[in-house]
Amino acid sequence: MTPDTSFFEIRLATEAGDLKAAQRLRYAVFVEELGADGPFVDHAARLERDEFDAVYDHLILVDTRRDAAALDHVVGVYRLLLSERAAAFGRFYCDGEYDLDPLRASGRRLLELGRSCVHPDYRGGAAMFLLWNALAQYVLDHGVEILFGVASFHGTDPQALAAPLSWLHHHHLAPLHLRPRALPAHFQRMDLVPADRLDRKAAMKEMPALIKAYLRLGGFVGEGAYIDHAFNTTDVLLLMDASAMSPKHREFYTRRHEGRG
Repeated sequence: MTPDTSFFEIRLATEAGDLKAAQRLRYAVFVEELGADGPFVDHAARLERDEFDAVYDHLILVDTRRDAAALDHVVGVYRLLLSERAAAFGRFYCDGEYDLDPLRASGRRLLELGRSCVHPDYRGGAAMFLLWNALAQYVLDHGVEILFGVASFHGTDPQALAAPLSWLHHHHLAPLHLRPRALPAHFQRMDLVPADRLDRKAAMKEMPALIKAYLRLGGFVGEGAYIDHAFNTTDVLLLMDASAMSPKHREFYTRRHEGRG
C-alpha cells in the first residue's frame, strides 16, 4: 500500500518561522537526542543555530498538519551552501574541520550539505526520500558538480568506532586529487584495523544510515576523522560526484517506492 504523503510539503525556508522551526528540530535531534552543545546553542529557546544559518539555503520538509505558530511544522531539514555563496561569506562550515583546498582546486561547482536531520516520528518512512528527491532537483537546478559535507558517528571514542572508520578508509577513500584531509589539531587516523581483519557485515552494522546512503550512491570520504567534542561526534567528510548521483538517486528512489501500491 502506498503511504499517504499528501500532508507533506517540501520547499526552501522562506520565513523566519521556517528557520526557527528548523533550528528547533535540530535542537531536538542534535542537542536533546545526541548530546551536542556549543556557543551558539540557545537552550532557553531550544534552538540549535550558528553563524552559518544566515547564508545557507534551508531545505525543509513540512508536515502541514502540525502547528507552524508553535514552530512544530518542520519535520526534516537539510541546509545547503553553494560555492559562490561560501566564497562571498569567506568559508564553508567544513573549513573548520577539513582542508578543502583539493575541492576548491578542482574548479567544479560545489555544494556543501549539513545539519541533516529528521524528526524521530518520521524516520523509516518517506521523509528522507522526499528530502533526497528535492536535494537531487536542487543539484540539477543549480548545476552542482560535487556535493560534500560532514556526517557523524555518535561519540568521540575512535576505538569504539574502529571497524566502520577502517572500512571507510580502506574501501571508500576519495581520489587523491579530490581528497580533503582533517585538520591536524583534531585529526584522527581511520585505518585502525587492517583491511584483511575487517568484517564487512559487522562494520556496516555500525555505520550510520546517512553514511550508508551516500556510499550506495557512490560517495567517498576524506582522509582522517575529526573529533568534535562540542557535538559529541566523530565526523567524516563525505563527497560525491553529482553527475553520478542523479541517475543513481532516481533509480534508488524509484526502487524504494515500486511495489507499494
